[in-house]
Amino acid sequence: MSTGSGAHSAPAPTTHDTSSATEAPRKASMFSSLKIRNYRLYFMGQVVSNTGTWMQRIAQDWLVLSLTGSATAVGVTTALQFLPMLLFGLYGGVLVDRLPKRPTLLVTQSAMAVTGLALAALTLTGHVQVWHVYVAAFAVGLATVVDNPARQSFVSEMVGPGQLQNAVSLNSANFQSARLVGPAVAGLLITGVGTGWAFLLNGLSFVAPIAGLLLMRSRELHAVERAPRGKGQLREGLRYVAGRPQLIWPIVLVGFVGTFAFNFPVYLSAFADDVFHAGAGTYSLFNTLMAVGSVTGALLAARRGTARLRVLSAAAMVFGAVEIVAAVTPQLWMFAALMVPLGIFGMTVNVTANTGIQMATDPAMRGRVMAFYMMVFLGGAPVGAPIVGWITDAYGARVGLAAGGAIAALAAAAIGLVLARTGGLRLAVGWHHGHPTVRFVPRERERLATVA
Repeated sequence: MSTGSGAHSAPAPTTHDTSSATEAPRKASMFSSLKIRNYRLYFMGQVVSNTGTWMQRIAQDWLVLSLTGSATAVGVTTALQFLPMLLFGLYGGVLVDRLPKRPTLLVTQSAMAVTGLALAALTLTGHVQVWHVYVAAFAVGLATVVDNPARQSFVSEMVGPGQLQNAVSLNSANFQSARLVGPAVAGLLITGVGTGWAFLLNGLSFVAPIAGLLLMRSRELHAVERAPRGKGQLREGLRYVAGRPQLIWPIVLVGFVGTFAFNFPVYLSAFADDVFHAGAGTYSLFNTLMAVGSVTGALLAARRGTARLRVLSAAAMVFGAVEIVAAVTPQLWMFAALMVPLGIFGMTVNVTANTGIQMATDPAMRGRVMAFYMMVFLGGAPVGAPIVGWITDAYGARVGLAAGGAIAALAAAAIGLVLARTGGLRLAVGWHHGHPTVRFVPRERERLATVA
């Protein structure tokens, strides 16, 4: 792809500057990246497509349940959709680093559109069987293996390093906003005209992102050097991540948080049913309030315009602490109110980690690194769900949620100290204008001050 004026991706920072390596310039506008035509086309397409994706998720689960009457079958469908990412996610990253991103996305988005339309045709004609849904879910998962890291990497090509934080934040707000609208529309379609129409609209929704990709101007994209075909590129990617503290430790932190603290289907359903003895409506309310918080957190991240590793550690610690507070909250309304800050700080963790990892990665390695990040992030919940489910069943929902929050907070504190140490920082406690302060101070600056 050709470049625009000054359009080059950010180089990977050195491993010594872990406190500020992932910092981007501060932005004045919450929606500044939308001023870029190519990203604006992409964003508008994703508004439509994300809504269709949430519609299909709800319709797919409901169809399987209606065909089988089995919650286990619904779980199998979900597992089949995530299994390809766990098995082949790293190989997808290798492909993304070799291939041009925009043509790759045209293929993957078209494949997912065909899958949705095929499922719609089977359902509307009355020929659908549960194995058809299984195959469709697995096919979508296979497309996601390449589509996910390609989309993550393509953002930097559209907006460049200066707007990356803002664009990633707006993408998250986009997805979470669709989470509010898509299930509601799916519910109306399912009860009004049937699940097949939800599949049909999802298939047609891919017209929007495909059109956006086709309308982009190649000359305005930021050039990224693609990795040449060669042996050992998967191992090379893993070694690249392992040798950089500003990459490996945020991924480890996201792994802990995603595995033990992000299992909200387990926690929230248990609180709605066992603790507060309410129904499905209360469970839906919890999820809606958390989605509101997630949208808010994504927009705040877009306004902040920085992706500092200390923000990531602090947000993860607060996220874990809020979970612990929620676990001991006696009243339903108080618990429900805490879903909003949980969504805010959970999204802050997600956006900050995503942006920081992208900006600290060499463009030629970005597909492999983002594939590894997404594999850890998406794969953590299925691995942790049986563990936190067992804790919740054995000791109660309050203990389960508190344990997940404690693990997230302790992991954030430990990894924050590791990052500070590798970045030549130390924890300083003092007073400023009559108030206690806790901050990281460069060791070199402290030594010079002592000498002076």
